[in-house]
Amino acid sequence: MKNHFQITRDFLLELNFNITRENPEDGLLVIQKENSGIRNLIIGVAPPILIMEQFIFKINNQSEKIFKSLLQKNRDIVHGAFVLDDSGDKVIFRDTLQVQNMDLNELEGSLNSLSLLMSEYSDKIIEFSKY
Repeated sequence: MKNHFQITRDFLLELNFNITRENPEDGLLVIQKENSGIRNLIIGVAPPILIMEQFIFKINNQSEKIFKSLLQKNRDIVHGAFVLDDSGDKVIFRDTLQVQNMDLNELEGSLNSLSLLMSEYSDKIIEFSKY
């Protein structure tokens, strides 16, 4: 049987991510690559899927403008999407992959999608976090 946690960990190291925390028993990794806008990205390896989540910002004053803009931006995101946490107050980037056939390129594509999102949408994220 494949060790999906170890495969994921090896891929992340090959992609030069800094693993700041890991818990193989729970299948959790926390990674950084701040020059790519990736900070405290939580990766959960829970076969048959891998879940990636990064906190983006807290919504202080919910407004239709913010939600509409986030939903419109979801259409442009190559992999993953903006989601709300259970409280409805935190915006998170979330993506999932199938671990059975996951390869380096697929994981890299999802991580690059988040990096691109953070670089091209950072002004809006800062604006929304100040509402």
